[in-house]
Amino acid sequence: MTAANPLGAYLRDRRAKLDPTAFGLPLKRRRTPGLRREEVAQRANVSATWYTWLEQGRGGSPSADVLDRIARAMMLTDVEREHLFLLGLGRPPEVRYHAPEGISPRLQRVLDILECSPAFIRTATWDVIAWNSAAAAVLTDYSALPDGQRNVLRLIFRDSRVRAAQPKWQSVARYVVASFRADVARAGAARNVQSLVDELCATSPEFATMWRDNDVQGHGDNVKVLHHPIAGPLSMEFSAFAVDGRPDLNMVIYNPATPADADKIRALLKPSAEAGTSSPDAACHSRNETSAVCWRAEEKIP
Repeated sequence: MTAANPLGAYLRDRRAKLDPTAFGLPLKRRRTPGLRREEVAQRANVSATWYTWLEQGRGGSPSADVLDRIARAMMLTDVEREHLFLLGLGRPPEVRYHAPEGISPRLQRVLDILECSPAFIRTATWDVIAWNSAAAAVLTDYSALPDGQRNVLRLIFRDSRVRAAQPKWQSVARYVVASFRADVARAGAARNVQSLVDELCATSPEFATMWRDNDVQGHGDNVKVLHHPIAGPLSMEFSAFAVDGRPDLNMVIYNPATPADADKIRALLKPSAEAGTSSPDAACHSRNETSAVCWRAEEKIP
């Protein structure tokens, strides 16, 4: 039965694991655990007969709207809802974008342990919401920026220091725009970024041109070359990783391409009197202080 009707088997299993009291239903006179078929059908606003047929593999292919109502009726998680759609329609549901509220301390510790590898977490709309000391020292002092300005596109197209650090700015900017477009579409966040797109189109003719090209691109991996105002040329291999359980987030990691590049990053992270740290480990875990020193030093360079 399971092999012939995996959707029905999944629905029966989920229904049997529901607690009637969580739905305000009485526990008396229940011969089996979970909710009854007619109770799920009533909550989903479908006929009890049709829902019974669906569990039995006789109801034909359900529509996306019906599956969505059943998912809400059973209070399925996003992962369970996606699995329901894959079984019922052979595809995931349309994405529902939710702006992330932040990351867990455990995920921040993952960033911090990458002492000499600049790393940050970005949302599907390319807002940077977490970073490590190496990212602050090598890429951008995100702590000095207001929350709304910690966006990769704004930095690439609006921050002169970030632009000056990119020897191949045009190719970097095109990659960013194409990957951003793909991420936004995948996350269903087009409406959420419309004001950002309008702002950049109005203030940057280069962005407006690249946006009109409608190019899309995956993240992949590559080598990024930066000209740091203190360390000089830096080469780093970068990769982007999905955060398990958080489809709205990506972790981007830049690894030094050579031992010499790693030494340059270590030098940037060395404690100094201005930073007020006492050890390299303390420097790596004090991203705000370290990055502020690096950018203050940059401002002194003629």
